[in-house]
Amino acid sequence: MQAQLEYLAKMIKTLLIHIGEYFLLMGRVFRLPDRNRMFIRQLSRELGKQGLESILITLIVSVFMGAIMTMQTKLNTSNPLLPTYTTGLVTRDCILLEFSSTILCLLLAGKVGSNIASEIGSMRITEQIDALEIMGVNSANYLILPKVVAFMIMMPLLVTLSMATGLAGGYLISASTDIMTVDEYLLGIQYAFVPFYVWYSFIKTVIFAFIITSMSGYYGYYARGGALEVGKASTHAVVNSSIVILLMDVVLTNLMLN
Repeated sequence: MQAQLEYLAKMIKTLLIHIGEYFLLMGRVFRLPDRNRMFIRQLSRELGKQGLESILITLIVSVFMGAIMTMQTKLNTSNPLLPTYTTGLVTRDCILLEFSSTILCLLLAGKVGSNIASEIGSMRITEQIDALEIMGVNSANYLILPKVVAFMIMMPLLVTLSMATGLAGGYLISASTDIMTVDEYLLGIQYAFVPFYVWYSFIKTVIFAFIITSMSGYYGYYARGGALEVGKASTHAVVNSSIVILLMDVVLTNLMLN
């Protein structure tokens, strides 16, 4: 029992240290850039790297998830007492409320988050960050801020694309199979539409984008050791940012939809 309490106290202490270091780092990140032209150049590069390079995986995953959700919903709601538009309605709301925001962000946490953590971690262990500090550059601001801003800009665009392709995936299944008619599907995705669901999804994704990039930047910035530690930093960044995203999803859902 004593050993378990000591282990728990050690975990809590470590967690508090990480939280303190994280907020101190964010205090350094969110300052005016030393050179605006350099910041714009870095931002443009990150927009392409984090946003444009994520379009393909967003399209592929969204269209298949839309198709699968349509089939699963139809097969599990094949009750003559239910309205014919039920499948389209459930598919639409699942895509708008959770898939295109939360699930997509969890997916991109693995792609974008690990990339950020490994990139900054490699710069740390090769002493490039130390060189920036010696030159008087705010390395946290220079390296992390463009990534945070770029991903927060691109995520709503990726989510919009995911919503459209997810619904298109459901349409393709209804058009190419006999599980339901296209008219029934189209009626379902239009029935009782709540525009706030779209804004709710956008708000969530902007917050999740900040969590992914800031936490990944934190773990990469404080990486120590060699290449093995960079890999561990990437793993910690993906796992912990995913946990925080799920916790924030519960909080935001309770606050915004309750």
